[in-house]
Amino acid sequence: MATLRKVRAAGKHRRRRARRVRVGRPDGQLTPASGLEAVRELDRVLGVTRALEAGIGAVKERRRGLGGGELVMAMASCQLTGGDFLVSLDRRRADLAGQRLEPVPTPASTTAAGIAKRFTDTQLRGIEAAIGTVNTTMVSLVPALRRSTLLKVATIDGDGTDVEVFGRDKEQVEYNHTGQRNLRAHIAFWAEAGVPLAAELMPGAADPRSNSVEILDRAIAALPPGVGQIKARWDAGYFARELAQACVERGIEFAIGAKRTEPVFAAARVVPGHHWIPAIGMDDTEIAVVQYLPRKWPTRNVVCIARRTRIPVDHIPTARARKRRTIDKNQLTLALDGQVDHVYGYSFILTNLDVSNDEKLAEVEWWYRHRTDIEALNKDAKHGGSLRHLPSKYHKVNAVWMWGALLACAISAWLQELARTDYGNGRGRRTIARLRRELINVPARITRSAGTTYLRLPPGTQLLATVLPRLQELPRPG
Repeated sequence: MATLRKVRAAGKHRRRRARRVRVGRPDGQLTPASGLEAVRELDRVLGVTRALEAGIGAVKERRRGLGGGELVMAMASCQLTGGDFLVSLDRRRADLAGQRLEPVPTPASTTAAGIAKRFTDTQLRGIEAAIGTVNTTMVSLVPALRRSTLLKVATIDGDGTDVEVFGRDKEQVEYNHTGQRNLRAHIAFWAEAGVPLAAELMPGAADPRSNSVEILDRAIAALPPGVGQIKARWDAGYFARELAQACVERGIEFAIGAKRTEPVFAAARVVPGHHWIPAIGMDDTEIAVVQYLPRKWPTRNVVCIARRTRIPVDHIPTARARKRRTIDKNQLTLALDGQVDHVYGYSFILTNLDVSNDEKLAEVEWWYRHRTDIEALNKDAKHGGSLRHLPSKYHKVNAVWMWGALLACAISAWLQELARTDYGNGRGRRTIARLRRELINVPARITRSAGTTYLRLPPGTQLLATVLPRLQELPRPG
């Protein structure tokens, strides 16, 4: 009995021993970003780096080290893993195992800045030409049904997004209307494919209408051949006769947001009540065609669509809210005096699309409402990529960094198209942040056996195990 008590006491003593944890030697075969192998495979299939090199051309006199196309690809790859400043390139270089999976060698941050400063405006345009080349290859590799959908109608969305900066010495930095020191990225986007087509890094207070026609033409050039119809959507910041006229001359069906001026409000007031029809998918919202057209605008087939949303008096926004500006001043005065129990918030669209009956009118307004696709791209480029930071004093370096973020968005869209992980034809597409979590930043041990490289992933279902074999099945472009 005494012996049994001693054994039990010894067992209790063992259970109370402190757990020992020690940090061992670093393992050079481990990488935190094994999903970069999918990016490398995508580069093989689409020839992204090769297209960038051809589009950009030589940026250095001596043909050694990284070229301009390889630099942009390295920046995009770094941003896909979560890198948000130039120094993130140095952190990627420290991942020795991961460098074996990168599509191109990662340069040092100082080297990257030095090469980026050499870019000319023509070479920055070469990135757009390269994206056009890759788009053509991508369309040729997707299934026939998806290809016909992409080529039937291509929608170009245009928008600008402000990027706040904090260095007062940064080139072309200006204060915007909110008092922020910033630069402005002006982007044109292929909505159906989720790919940015053209972009310009402009001064912080620049008017995006000043080069909107040029951006439109460059976006058209980056679309693959064989597109049957091109449409374009722009918000009220692009309310310009020149842009509408350019769309008409190029045979493009367009919709541009109209400024809320007194003449357009006056036109909406006289629309009979029975002419207003319900909007698709919006409660308490109606639409109608109003008799309004700005001076010198194209008059052939161009109409103005008004959308109004019922707002109860107790839900009227505060005086400083932007939504309050959508309310007709006459209605607002009556509501504040207690003479009516509701008002309407208005939006206006000028378009040359067919609105000959109620069904077509509702479909056009519903289609224009999906202009938020480019706002989702802006958010993805900023918070998935690193467009929220423009890290250099030099404008050319910031412009190349912007294209690194936009190329990261394009790589994400191309990868999901070819790997067939987007089952919603664009609506089921993962954001970069989600793709990074589920595919890119997955740790793995890299081993080799019989001439084959193996990625030893963590236990459980891994997206890389699905994506990589599908990409490997695709042929290299001719």
